[in-house]
Amino acid sequence: MKEKVRFLGLDVHAETIAVAVAEPEGEVRSLGTIPNRAESIRRLIKKLGPAAKLRACYEAGPTGYVVYWQLAELGVECEVVAPTLVPVKAGDRVKTDRRDAEKLARCYRSGDLTAVWVPDEGSEALRDLVRAREAAKQDQTRARHRLSKFLLRSGQRPPTGVRPWTRPYLIWVAQLRFTQIAQESTRQDYLHEVEHMRERVARLEQAIMEAVKLASPALQQVINDLQALRGIADISAVTIASELGQVSRFESARQLMGYCGVVPSEDSSGKRTRRGGITKTGNAHLRRIVVEAAWSYRRPPGIWYGLRRRQETISQETKEIAWKAQHRLHKRYMKLGAAGKDQRKIVTAVARELLGFIWAIGTRAETVSRQQVAA
Repeated sequence: MKEKVRFLGLDVHAETIAVAVAEPEGEVRSLGTIPNRAESIRRLIKKLGPAAKLRACYEAGPTGYVVYWQLAELGVECEVVAPTLVPVKAGDRVKTDRRDAEKLARCYRSGDLTAVWVPDEGSEALRDLVRAREAAKQDQTRARHRLSKFLLRSGQRPPTGVRPWTRPYLIWVAQLRFTQIAQESTRQDYLHEVEHMRERVARLEQAIMEAVKLASPALQQVINDLQALRGIADISAVTIASELGQVSRFESARQLMGYCGVVPSEDSSGKRTRRGGITKTGNAHLRRIVVEAAWSYRRPPGIWYGLRRRQETISQETKEIAWKAQHRLHKRYMKLGAAGKDQRKIVTAVARELLGFIWAIGTRAETVSRQQVAA
């Protein structure tokens, strides 16, 4: 008799994994807890039977995708599911690792779980590097704020015509001297931290450029083509591509907009229709970088030196999409501004439509890359 598929629910933590199995006949039972180690997972799969007859799932979380990759190496089909979309009973007030694992196994068998896209190890490594650079930029901003506010409290003003954080500005700060030893020590420490953060960001950006050279041809093509768009240069393009992974996994631009969380929320019932602010679900890193890029479309369409240089290696079809984006998004920006809309809402609306052009360029770039590899 042909063996039937068994469904495993895994409640994964840093040190332990609670395991439950849903039998095809209907029984759902707990298998206890195992250490979160590769050898323990290997013994579990060997005990439960042929890997081809097992289906496993666990919730996305801080442990990442290591368990997914380990199960894939063992030949087990695994899915990482969205924790916010796991069904929850209204009256359920008891939560334990065992019950969570059993619920995952039961819901997985019935098809009630929503899987998330899992990147390969190379894509995940690039995304970690991009997010490290983002964290470094945030730290750099905090360091600059501490120094500027200290100078403001001390009554120090830069010379006329010297813009903040330019080389002349930093030279001026370095030449300052305070009569109080405590203040002088504070100035030196804050200035040292600003310089350290600048070097850290530059080091990470160089590492990103080196990592892109080792990326897959499809990812390199997407990164290159996205730079045809206004407001998206090298680091922005790498951030978008690494956060999206495979752009063609989205069947339409509307799906990408929902993934980014820039679509309006809605609470409608019967004849009542009520729409609110954007959902802000999905990938916050992607939403931030796209909104930043959307600010550039407040200016009239144009091709300046920097954009023209980025478009030198880009196909004519992609440049036409980018040029169309400039006209459409600028027109959208001016129309909403003339209607008296709030500036933040205008930029959010422009960012939503910009995602549509990102989807069009990204899917085309992946198609071209596949054709080149096949040829």
